[in-house]
Amino acid sequence: MFQLQRLLFPVDFSDSCAGAAAYAAAYAGRFQAELTLLHVVDFGTFVSPVTPGLWGAQPVDLSQEGIKWARETMSTYKTEDFAHLDVNRKVALGDPAHEIIAAAKQSGTDLIMMPSHGLSAFRRYVLGSVTAKVLHDADCPVWTGVHLENAPSLDAIRFRKVLCAVDLGPQSERALRWAAAFSGEHSAELIVVHAVPAAEVRPYKYFDQPLVTVLINQGRKELQELLEALGITARVLIAGGEPGKVVSEIAQVEKVDQMVIARGAAANGFGRLRTHAYALIRSAPCPVVSV
Repeated sequence: MFQLQRLLFPVDFSDSCAGAAAYAAAYAGRFQAELTLLHVVDFGTFVSPVTPGLWGAQPVDLSQEGIKWARETMSTYKTEDFAHLDVNRKVALGDPAHEIIAAAKQSGTDLIMMPSHGLSAFRRYVLGSVTAKVLHDADCPVWTGVHLENAPSLDAIRFRKVLCAVDLGPQSERALRWAAAFSGEHSAELIVVHAVPAAEVRPYKYFDQPLVTVLINQGRKELQELLEALGITARVLIAGGEPGKVVSEIAQVEKVDQMVIARGAAANGFGRLRTHAYALIRSAPCPVVSV
């Protein structure tokens, strides 16, 4: 049975974070999961600048003030959305990405949920910074979303269609299993998409067929064989073009509620984010789980 027992929700108090909170509550409620809210006070943000002209002046450590403020703010953050859930509220001091990853490992987190970017008085979450580090280094799946300031309310969140984008690499099986289990839990339609990269779509012919047609047919055959081997039933869509654009366009047309993509495995966790993952996460019209 598909089960998410522990969720980690990094909080930066931004509008995007508020939108992500509704999804965190929906996930936690559906799976009766333990939800940990974590705000990391970035030490560097709380060091006051040195006044020019003061010989020997030292920066002033204001981190304790930041911790005090964060604890007070965290104690009442989204209490209505999380009212009936098992919630832990924590505040840490340090590098946000490092603290998030460490907290996930320590607690055995099944899923980290965070916006792709946001802005608070103390920390900016930008894909390519904190979120990118977490995507690269976290051992567990990571849920991200863009434009979450416009996210639906908790009672309006539904999962009717789940899209899994695969490149037929070694990590595709893991992503497919996760997507199939999640869609099954919500009785949602599963759509599996494979895009033949634009670099491979050349106007040459092979056995009197355009190469793109050959590659698409080959990809469809490989994907259908993989789905059969895994015992997964899904609607399969194959297209040629830049993967990020192709998958995002299909997700928008199909009005997908959740996307699942694969991350590449690498020694010590580094280099996990695959080539097209950035583009998919940035352009996706719905939240993305990177498995």
